Amino acid sequence: MKATARAHPIQGLVKYHGMRDPELRLPYHDSISVCTAPSNTTTTVEFRPDAPEDVYVIGGEEVEGRGAERIRAVVDHVRDLAEIDHAVRLESENSFRSNVGFGSSSSGFAAAAMALSAAAGLDLSRPEISTIARRGSSSAARAVTGAYSHLYAGLNDHDCRSERIETDLEDDVRIVAGLVPAYKETEQAHAEAADSHMFQARMAHIHGQIAEMRDALRAADFDRTFELAEHDSLSLAATTMTGPAGWVYWQPRTLAIFDAVRELRSERDVPAYFSTDTGASVYVNTTADYVDEVEAAVADCGVETEVWGVGGPAEVLSASESLF
Repeated sequence: MKATARAHPIQGLVKYHGMRDPELRLPYHDSISVCTAPSNTTTTVEFRPDAPEDVYVIGGEEVEGRGAERIRAVVDHVRDLAEIDHAVRLESENSFRSNVGFGSSSSGFAAAAMALSAAAGLDLSRPEISTIARRGSSSAARAVTGAYSHLYAGLNDHDCRSERIETDLEDDVRIVAGLVPAYKETEQAHAEAADSHMFQARMAHIHGQIAEMRDALRAADFDRTFELAEHDSLSLAATTMTGPAGWVYWQPRTLAIFDAVRELRSERDVPAYFSTDTGASVYVNTTADYVDEVEAAVADCGVETEVWGVGGPAEVLSASESLF
């Protein structure tokens, strides 16, 4: 009863904000994202009938408090589905920096859900496994199905699950990640989302954005897809900044990257569009032909960079890749 899985983190394109049900992590509205590779999380889990209690380890450190509660929600749901009560050991490692706005919770919970399902002997589709991952992080549902995926809002697991969007917009896409480390508090931002006076405006706007994004992806229209993502980043920030806590995640170097990207477009006709999730770090979406020029411009803003492509779905790995 042991398995190892790997998943890629997501970049939100039409991002979710706020949860209708914080326990089941049911979002208020649909969302669409793209997985980034080779950045990934690898997770090994084992059900241990004779162990006294669960143990969760991330990056070599045992997880406690709220982090452990979120992992336990996923583990308990798998135990319920499999009708077992064994203790679990879970170990996880990221290939990229966590808690800096690059979606580590999405890949972490996606890999955990995939590994737990395999270790428990559950025969589930990826959309079904996405409902397990969602209990840890709504974004993780989309990391399970991979590439460009759509998480549907709903009030139950039949409706609130992720499905992959088929598109030819994969091989040529490059994502320059500009690392701007800054503390972020994603859960609190979600908790107070509906208290922003901008929230209802976002709710009215988001359904059209979802339809536009799906259409752009079906057409494999690079500029339209990532221009929509850029505008959605601004919309999300407007909502977080006008909540009770007045969260302002962006840092001076975040804004410098925005300016550099817009200069690339306006002065050099380079296809490049910025995108942020909840955090100060920036994704810059471009194509293979322009990625070196874009990376140089982002690095000139005084930040570390990485270049990623489009990542696939979460996968179960061979026993030889186990973490323990």
